[in-house]
Amino acid sequence: MSERAEERDSQARQSGQVSVIQKEGSQSRSESERNFYSMGMDKGSSVSLSVDSFGLVKDPVTKKEETVWVYTWRNSLSRVSVKVISYGATILSVEVPDKNGVLQDVVMGFDSLEGYFNPLNPYFGATVGRVANRIAHGKFSLDGKDVQVAKNWNGKHHLHGGIVGFDKFNWTGFVDGNALVLSHFSPDDFEGYPGDLLVQVRYELTDDDALKINFSATTSKLTSVNLTNHSYFNLAGHDAGNEEIYKHFVVINADKITETDSESIPTGKLLEVGGTAFDLRSGKTLGEAFKATAANGYDDNFCVTKYSQGDSFVARAVHPPSGRFLEVYSDQPGVQFYTANFLPDPKDSASPKLHGKGGGLYQKHGSFCFETQKFPDAVNHDNFPSTILKPGETYQHLCVYKFGWQK
Repeated sequence: MSERAEERDSQARQSGQVSVIQKEGSQSRSESERNFYSMGMDKGSSVSLSVDSFGLVKDPVTKKEETVWVYTWRNSLSRVSVKVISYGATILSVEVPDKNGVLQDVVMGFDSLEGYFNPLNPYFGATVGRVANRIAHGKFSLDGKDVQVAKNWNGKHHLHGGIVGFDKFNWTGFVDGNALVLSHFSPDDFEGYPGDLLVQVRYELTDDDALKINFSATTSKLTSVNLTNHSYFNLAGHDAGNEEIYKHFVVINADKITETDSESIPTGKLLEVGGTAFDLRSGKTLGEAFKATAANGYDDNFCVTKYSQGDSFVARAVHPPSGRFLEVYSDQPGVQFYTANFLPDPKDSASPKLHGKGGGLYQKHGSFCFETQKFPDAVNHDNFPSTILKPGETYQHLCVYKFGWQK
């Protein structure tokens, strides 16, 4: 490990998170210069984008104070709105009307930056990486050399980029019209990963209420990259609880899943979903589907059935009482379907309480995630789609969350 990277990594590991300073009305010129933006509406579009400050944080490595920005898209016709903050390139809120026109925020999150530092925060809305999901024993081989990354999952395995992942940094933003580009630089050897990595996430809300997320990255050395967005959805409302989640009807376009062991580490085998609780190709109501799973819920990588190159239909969730729906499209081969199994359990009196936006109580099975990705632990399985990125190549990943409602 280089001297520079070792010092940065050591500082970040000691802190484990960034610190927050209360929002102030002004910022220095240098802070303004790192976030260029224009506000307004693209000609002919019903969607507008505005920018405001959301508070101040200190970088987990440099300790430099930085402004966190909140970017808000509003569709004047549908009344759908989306908010993204620069901290963690995080989706903060998505408001969608129901079949009667009643607006609800349908993603979990917090009203202030302090909430995102809560150790119970399970990556709400964040961009996670350098490698999302799990790496067995935090170890893999690149070009004949062993790579050891942090073991931040049960003290044995690597999860979502490690101790100080991409979700714990304030990204640099650039807005042009209705598109937002957030950038982050991850140096060689940070969290053990080789190569300087430049990452960008581009967000845009379209006139038909599709939130398009384009991930890209380039590297200076051979490395592994597998990014995703970790939003938690409840189409009845972010704090509507598990009883409303059980009413959701979910379809996933996948005929296989990656088999995992008791610690959620892939074995390398792909299992056919036919005749199992994982067969969601024709759709199931989650309350009934959960009963057929051994874990009483899902936390599994579904292998997307693709009929052509490019983006494909991945999944659809509908909340029949409200009529709200979410459709997912992506060019990635997998999607982690996770039903918030590890959030605080309301049946356990000793379980801690996790309060989110508006004081809402967030609990086990109170939401679900569709995390588009390459397969977990792909660096250790030659039969999985590769997560290896070479110098001169560009990592590309499209994820689309399309929102709407039906009578």
